[in-house]
Amino acid sequence: MFNVVLYQPEIPPNTGNAIRLCANAGAHLHLVKPLGFELSEKAVRRAGMDYAELADVRIWDTLEECLAKLNPPRWFAMSTRGTTRHDEPRFAAGDTFVFGPETRGLPQAVLDSCAAAQRLRIPMQPGNRSINLSNSVAIVVYEAWRQQGFANSSIATRASAPGSSIL
Repeated sequence: MFNVVLYQPEIPPNTGNAIRLCANAGAHLHLVKPLGFELSEKAVRRAGMDYAELADVRIWDTLEECLAKLNPPRWFAMSTRGTTRHDEPRFAAGDTFVFGPETRGLPQAVLDSCAAAQRLRIPMQPGNRSINLSNSVAIVVYEAWRQQGFANSSIATRASAPGSSIL
């Protein structure tokens, strides 16, 4: 339904959490090199990424290659420098969410290549450090999936507008 792109992820447990989340939410996970860890079977198991067999995970050499092959109808750059709140867009199947590396976020060139209205930010208290990568992925994917009425889940409901009841 959705694509999650981790651009140059650095911390194995964050990627492991994202793999598990994507498996449970039916999203496709894309990892853009260089990766800050090995993807050997032993390393994957140690990092808690053993959900990989349940998720659709692909590895790409560049972000440009990834986006060109996916050819998503829209892609969103997640950044503390974004100006649109993460729950404001009306998400649709096929949308793609791009997250930057844990220590530095997305490069300015990537942000500049994304439409300004599609540079999303998760609200947080002023002066705090950014939210953990895997938590950010969870917040955005579940908001997008909620907007789709949790399609294909065990408790699928009709889609609803923000703030309205989905029952």
